Amino acid sequence: MKEIKSVSEINNKAKDSSLKRIGNFIKEARLSKNQSIEELASDLKIGAHQLEAIEEGNEEKLPEKVFVKAMIRRISQKLKLDTEFLMGEFKTERKEVKIDEIVEEVSKKNYKSSPSKNFNPVGFLIFILISGFLGLIASSLIFNLFSESSKNQTPKQELIKKN
Repeated sequence: MKEIKSVSEINNKAKDSSLKRIGNFIKEARLSKNQSIEELASDLKIGAHQLEAIEEGNEEKLPEKVFVKAMIRRISQKLKLDTEFLMGEFKTERKEVKIDEIVEEVSKKNYKSSPSKNFNPVGFLIFILISGFLGLIASSLIFNLFSESSKNQTPKQELIKKN
């Protein structure tokens, strides 16, 4: 159970990290313009608690991601930040990847991609016998068709010679 909690905590930290980075940019820009949270929130007509949650990177206190994205866009335009950069940061969620996880994933892929190593010679022999038998039947049918057609052509050639 501890492993499940730690994995979910890591995933939450990875999700929050992009919002925290954006929040830090916004907070620095707001402080450099000597604005309080309440002043900026009233200018943008959003809740001060929402602006504070964005600056802290606290997703639990924020509405849906679409609304947060719109708020970040408005805030960055108001503070004259690079809006496109912040939107790009909002879309990218950097994950913390551990070497053990990578090694485990690669070993799983190698295990899945190696069924050819479990070669079954009996199945291969049966496959060869069946395909040989089908080839024999097909060749005999073709041979019979050509032999019947050659028998039917000889009288026609005799009629041509008589004329």
